[in-house]
Amino acid sequence: MNTQFQFGQINLTLQRWPLNQPNHSLQAWDAADELLIEAVNTAATNFMAANNASPHLMLINDSFGALSCALAKWRQTSSTDSYLARQAVSYNRAANGLTNQQFTSIDSLSPLPTDADIVVIKLPNNHSYLRFILSQLAAIIRPETVVLAAAKAKEINRNVLDIFEKQLGPAEASLAVKKCRLIQCQPLQGKLQPQFPLRWPLAETDFTLVNHANVFAREKLDLGARFFLQHLPSDTAGQRIIDLGCGNGVLGLMLLAQQPDCQVVFTDESYMAIASANASIALNLPNSRNQVEFVVDDCLASQPDQSADQIICNPPFHQQHTVTTHIATQMFTEAKRVLKRGGRLRIVANRHLNYQQQLQRLFGHCQQLAANPKFVILEAIKRS
Repeated sequence: MNTQFQFGQINLTLQRWPLNQPNHSLQAWDAADELLIEAVNTAATNFMAANNASPHLMLINDSFGALSCALAKWRQTSSTDSYLARQAVSYNRAANGLTNQQFTSIDSLSPLPTDADIVVIKLPNNHSYLRFILSQLAAIIRPETVVLAAAKAKEINRNVLDIFEKQLGPAEASLAVKKCRLIQCQPLQGKLQPQFPLRWPLAETDFTLVNHANVFAREKLDLGARFFLQHLPSDTAGQRIIDLGCGNGVLGLMLLAQQPDCQVVFTDESYMAIASANASIALNLPNSRNQVEFVVDDCLASQPDQSADQIICNPPFHQQHTVTTHIATQMFTEAKRVLKRGGRLRIVANRHLNYQQQLQRLFGHCQQLAANPKFVILEAIKRS
């Protein structure tokens, strides 16, 4: 894995997070980061010349800290929905000897500072999350604020520019540089903003799910979760169950509805996912509040060994813009550690993924409980 970031006079050591990933071709920055760093330094120089003061940067969706580390000479507030990203930024800043004297880290649901001079956005691939970000900015931004965003060229299209124009102000994209493009936006005031979170009825139930902007399956149940709901564990009375990568909490919600005498831990690395799951339980099963726990976490890092009777999981196969199965592998490994002897891990997975062989190697066996043309339900039992 390439960890040496060199760009102009900048020399940094940057690690992706989590550490020790098996895919050594991945790195913690891309050309979109480079475009933003160059544009921010120009904007900051202009700001200092005009105001005789240093600018305050608002960094949004900084994946692994490349932006924060490269722009460390300026005061920064960094906002992200990813617990993993916050860990990566903190780790990489420390690894490069950077203090936190001019640095503040906040999660995606915290209010943005009202005094940001330059806003720097690493575009998410989720347009609902982009709309949420722009709605946050519209509430606090000033006409003179510089707004910069970047992503791979294929992800910046007319639709993305229209989102900027409708919610924040006119936007233009540069020509492609190393297959990435830079967006510059002129903020205007008084733009109509969408409302988050969304609420929608769960089919064939009396429940309503709550979805914040960056949660998978924002307006309807995804097909994998729909199939999993037909094959949830039924022997859960008195047990401690973990809904790993819980999203909006639909799986744990239905477990509680089917078996009120169980304890459910909802865990996810997304702050919006945990907020969604918490809201879904509060709305639909308010009397179950003493049976649930909500944890923002790196997989199961904060869970004690041999503390869960069962773990259910609809694992992701991407990290931000990158398709990868290493997160699922980490989930399975940590699930084995956290399960009690005799405890069960049950997952839903796309048929084309190699999870059955992974679980077979890790647990010594893996049983397919159900299948349809697209998904399989797999279960592994911790026997030792």
